[in-house]
Amino acid sequence: MTRSDLVSRVSAIFPYVNIGNIERIISIIIDLIVDKLREGGRVELRDFGAFSIRERDEGRGRNPRNGEKVIIKAKKVPFFRAGKKLRDSVNGNTAYGSHFFKNEER
Repeated sequence: MTRSDLVSRVSAIFPYVNIGNIERIISIIIDLIVDKLREGGRVELRDFGAFSIRERDEGRGRNPRNGEKVIIKAKKVPFFRAGKKLRDSVNGNTAYGSHFFKNEER
């Protein structure tokens, strides 16, 4: 699903909300997640999952074109850990379906 697909789906659920406003809201949410990760923080969306940063140590690698050994610098990478309800839903073990964020079970 692309960002425009997401905007279209949200727009179908809330037809009375301007598409431009939906695009802005989605962009703001993504920007807030990115800003928190950039600060080294963690973002947890209950039942969905958690975004965090992992640090990778410096390592050795090879240039695939010429086989030359290279040093790969240490870096930070974003990491996502799915929540239990998301994992169960993806594996078909729950009846949440399109009502994923509702608290009542069906």
